[in-house]
Amino acid sequence: MKKVVVSLFAILAGTSFAMAEDAGCEAFKWPVTREQALFPAAPATPSGAPLAVGAAVDLALVPVEKAGFEIPPEHAPDKGTFGAVASLAVPPDGAIQISLSGEAWVDVIQDGKTVKSTAYSGVKTCPGIRKSVRFKLAAGPATVQFSGAKKAGLKVAVLAPE
Repeated sequence: MKKVVVSLFAILAGTSFAMAEDAGCEAFKWPVTREQALFPAAPATPSGAPLAVGAAVDLALVPVEKAGFEIPPEHAPDKGTFGAVASLAVPPDGAIQISLSGEAWVDVIQDGKTVKSTAYSGVKTCPGIRKSVRFKLAAGPATVQFSGAKKAGLKVAVLAPE
């Protein structure tokens, strides 16, 4: 009888954990299903490479002091953390959403100035996706800076908001 109870408990605990994971992703202010589909096949990409709207990359980060930031990050990164710089061609409507697999700060720069985000959503309980930030930019070139990451890799998706 104890084996049945333990097995039933294990099944229920596993079901609860799976439901908690699903509920974690549902806690974002907007859907992250596109990121969930893109991140597993995201190609390895070095710091400095261009990002494309509608795609995801597995961005290789470098120590923050070697990242070559265009301007200092809005939030000063801790020592021992990682960062990267990437270019982005902003589409005509200018609305973009940048989603990250892990903890990091995101700055978007146009015309030498940091552009404030228009919306932010962060969830610690969604497997593989930590935060998603929206920006309204002018069409044309922009620089995206990632800083303060605790790991040397970060999956990044740049999408048009839904």
